[in-house]
Parts: sequence; structure tokens; C-alpha cells
Amino acid sequence: MRRRSPTALLPGLLVLLCAVLAAACAGPPQAPATTISLRLWDDQVAKAYGTSFAEFERQNPDIRVDLDVVPYADYFVSLNAQLANGTGDDIFWLNSAYFGALADSGALVDVGRILPGRTRNWVPAAVDQYTRDGALWGVPALTDGRIVTYYNKRMLADAGVDPAALTWDLDPAKDTFLPAMKKLTVDAQGRTADQPGFDPANVARYGFNAGRDLQAIYYDFVGSNGGRFQQPDGTFAFAEPRSAQAFQYLVDLINTHHVAPDADDTNVNPDYGRDAFLDQRLAVFQSGTYNLRNVADGATFEWGVAPMVAGPAGRVSVVNSVIAAGNARTPHPEAVARVLDWIGSEPGADPVGGRGAALPAVTGSQQKFFDYWRERGVETGYFGSLGGTATIDPPMGPKFGTGLRAFNPVLGEVFAGRVPVGPGLQQAQDAANAAVSAG
Repeated sequence: MRRRSPTALLPGLLVLLCAVLAAACAGPPQAPATTISLRLWDDQVAKAYGTSFAEFERQNPDIRVDLDVVPYADYFVSLNAQLANGTGDDIFWLNSAYFGALADSGALVDVGRILPGRTRNWVPAAVDQYTRDGALWGVPALTDGRIVTYYNKRMLADAGVDPAALTWDLDPAKDTFLPAMKKLTVDAQGRTADQPGFDPANVARYGFNAGRDLQAIYYDFVGSNGGRFQQPDGTFAFAEPRSAQAFQYLVDLINTHHVAPDADDTNVNPDYGRDAFLDQRLAVFQSGTYNLRNVADGATFEWGVAPMVAGPAGRVSVVNSVIAAGNARTPHPEAVARVLDWIGSEPGADPVGGRGAALPAVTGSQQKFFDYWRERGVETGYFGSLGGTATIDPPMGPKFGTGLRAFNPVLGEVFAGRVPVGPGLQQAQDAANAAVSAG
């Protein structure tokens, strides 16, 4: 058998010695990073969070943040089921519709306790909205500002419609909105909805996105008619006369005047109006800051922003905020606290405002949002006081979500025209209040 000489073995020994020395110098093996999952429903903010959390992870190499983007239509069904089973993401977005019940159930982390003194950095209205029983149950992440109308500049110019002058009214002599929407609605033969022979069964372009949209449509129309959706104690009151008049007006836009998409489309797809606007199958799209980035990225035509449609009581908008809530059953409470602190900080929120993805609820980051859009010629003042100052209360109470699940199917039938507005609203209101009482 042939033997290798000691000198022949030397290179291998040197390699082994270097490897041993390198391991010794490196110290003990590093523990794997703790992974924190963050659940949200907005793709645009998720993109901005990608930048934000890349910096967070650079500063905090022991924590990794995974984003769990869930479509809004499915978001709360699966979230509530997971939390009821003691699981769910470590951090998740919440709006006021479902917040109260989760806070009362003990599912949320008391942010005021784990992040003392931070509230001065956040929009006061958002802090107030999510403070319950003296505790703040989430970090204010976004604030929506007022609802506005996005419009297709060419379509409105061709029809001679001024989007800032649109007012709906029960008195036809005062109503400028419906006549404008008829001019903007066109069938497959090119006839507008105010012309003889218009074919409502073959509409190529609608005027407006009336539909069962709480945030962008029916809350605002109810408020703009001087109505209300809930009483101060949280019980539902949307069948009252002024509220019912607003619902009737919206339902008639769909089923009588045919200037808004079919409710069977919008009921099942909350983004139907946005997608129709981007496809130029809709002339006027009423929505909020949460769709500004989507419109800017998706529109292939000139578009503008105008104040929301005014009603008999003026422009009355719902103004809502979103929090990042910590899961009280997370196995990583210390890491969750650090991620929540980042979300509520200027370095954490600056990418959201700086990309124009949404309006941060971190006050020091808001100017970046306004600057971003102003540099691109977009008037953002209509999301604030330029669009009016009157508001209708956002969804409130610990059992709003329970009521919503009861009234939503009935409202779907009302908007589809299969149930008359008056009896339908009463049925929906009764079902919601009964569900709240039973729950």
C-alpha cells in the first residue's frame, strides 16, 4: 500500500486548522431570528412595509417580520376564527367594526402598557377611536381622511360635468348629481342614460359606483342627508326616515336610473367599482385615501380628485383609522412590542407616507404623504378640510361586527332591488339589533 508523505498531508491540515480557528473566533452559534407575522389587507401598504421592515430587520437582526396579506372580503372571517382558537398572526390590522368585541374578549395587547408615552406621536382621533375602558388596544397605523371622488377628466369634460359642483337631493329641482350621472352613463350603442332608446341591459360605462360600500358610499350618503347609522349606545338606527331616504336614492341609482353597476356584481366584489374605474367603465369613483395609490398606479388616462358628493346636509364624510393590534396570545410578546413600536414610529411609517401608499396615523410622517402627491399634481387637500369638516360617526361598539354579519345579507338584497328599501332596512336593523342583544 502506498503511503502519503507528511508534506503531502500539510495542505489538508492547514485547511482544517483554519476552519477550526474561524469557528472559534466566530463565537457560539447565533440563535435563529424570531419570526413575527403581521396580517394586513392592503397590497400597497404591504409594498411600503417591505421597505420599512427591511430597515427594522437591519437594526433588529434577531427579529424577522413576515407580511400576511389577506383580501379584505375574507379578512375578518378567518381572523375571528383563528383568534377564537387561540391562534392567529402575532400582529394584525383592525378597524372599528370588529375592534370592540376583540378588545373586550382579551384578544388584544394593551399598547398603552407596553409602549408608554407614545400616544403623543399619533393622530389624536385615532387614539380616541381605539381607546376602550381607559386602555389603548393598538398602534394607530393609518388614518383614512375624508372620502373624495376620483374622476376621469376626459369623460367629465366631454359631458360638461363639473365634479366639484355635484349635489344630490331628494328634490329633482335641486339635484345636479343624477342628471350628471345620466350624461356619463353610456350603453353599448353610445346612447346616454338621459337619451331615448338607452338600453340598461347593455351598459358600456356607468356614471357612479353606488353600492353596498360602508366606508365610501352609504355611510356618507346617510350623513349627507342628516341621518345616522347608529344611536349613541351603539344600537342600529339606519331605518330612520333620513337614513332610509339616502338608501332609497342610492338603490334608485342602480335599479331605476341604471347609472351605477349591478349590485350582484358589487355585493360580491368590493373592488368592482375601483376596477371598473381603472378599466374606464366608470366615470366617477367615490372612495378614500386607501385607493389613491391604486388609482395612480392603475389608471392609463388623466384623472383628478374632487370633493365627495354633497347632499342636503352638505358633505358629511365618515373618517376612520386602522390600528396594528398585538395578539395577546403571541408566544413572542417582547418581539411583538418592538415591532409595534416600529410601526408607530416615524422611521417605520415614513415609507408608507413617502411612497404615497396611505396616510399614516403617525403625525410626523403625514407630510411625506402630502408632499409625494403634491409633487405629482394631485390635490390632497380634499382628503382634509378642503373637502368639508362635517363627519358621521364611524362604526362603534363592541358588537358592531355581530350586527354587520346580520344586516349585510339583507342590505345586499335591498341594493339588488329584490327587497323594498323601507321594509328591507327595517328587517336589516331588527336583525342586527337582535343579534347584538343575543350576543
